[in-house]
Amino acid sequence: MLIFWVLFNLFALGLLVLDLTVVHRRGRVVGLRESLAWTAFYVLVTAAFAAFVYFWQGQHVALEFVTGYLLELSLSVDNLFIFLLIFNFFAVPEALQHRALFWGIVGALIMRGVFIAAGVSLIARFHWVLFVFGALLIYSGIRLCFSSEQRVNPAKNPVVRMVRRLIPVTQDYRGGKFLIRNAADGGKLYATPLLVVLLVIETTDVIFSIDSIPAILAITLNAFIVYTSNVLAIIGLRSLYFAVSGLMKVFRFLHYGLALVLVLVGLKMIASGRVEIPIAATLGVVAAVLLSSIGLSVAFPAKDAAVTKP
Repeated sequence: MLIFWVLFNLFALGLLVLDLTVVHRRGRVVGLRESLAWTAFYVLVTAAFAAFVYFWQGQHVALEFVTGYLLELSLSVDNLFIFLLIFNFFAVPEALQHRALFWGIVGALIMRGVFIAAGVSLIARFHWVLFVFGALLIYSGIRLCFSSEQRVNPAKNPVVRMVRRLIPVTQDYRGGKFLIRNAADGGKLYATPLLVVLLVIETTDVIFSIDSIPAILAITLNAFIVYTSNVLAIIGLRSLYFAVSGLMKVFRFLHYGLALVLVLVGLKMIASGRVEIPIAATLGVVAAVLLSSIGLSVAFPAKDAAVTKP
């Protein structure tokens, strides 16, 4: 089993290296057509991996993977609002947004791996943790349903405040650099606003993990399936951002659908061991709720349907 962990991580690393060193070696604006093409590429990669899981572990495990991937991807789509808010707050040039997302996702993959290992270990040792995670998901769903505004204020981020106390920050961006030395100031080390943006993205992802990791653990406790579905969803998130960032407000009912999904998954987690819910039924319900919320958003657009960045 260890060989599959190694091979998958090498494969994921290869995708990230290819993206940074070849496809987006130079910082530039990512167009809609290119974004859609890369989003389709990552979906096809995921489909191919799901087929591999099917022939390796069977239909049940493959369905667990697909359900976990769909959950993580759908929650990540809602999180794209946060990225848009962060980039607008810090006035990040479009040509630098890809670099910030890339390194933000690398950090997110490391943290998710730690959180998944800890979550699986806790549930394996203490079954009552399932009820805690289930209650957390239900609370998160209710909170999401009734929160009309996103919950992140970059100006109040404690990590940003700490960085500003420890190291001076330049007034403007210096290309794709996170740190620079100022020769005019005796070679003193300065952080650039891009480093501050990266830290906000990383700390925000920790908040996101509180919802997404328990949601996938409600589907399966197979650490490999949980991890791979998370990784592939997050890797595709970067290209997905550029594909839909201009259409965010079109999906105005999406967060209601996500809220319902979180509540339903939380109930499933609490009921585990008493009521056996087929994974195919879980996948069908999750897909139906998300598609319905997207369909309603398209059928009943907001009055200010002109999609512009806030």
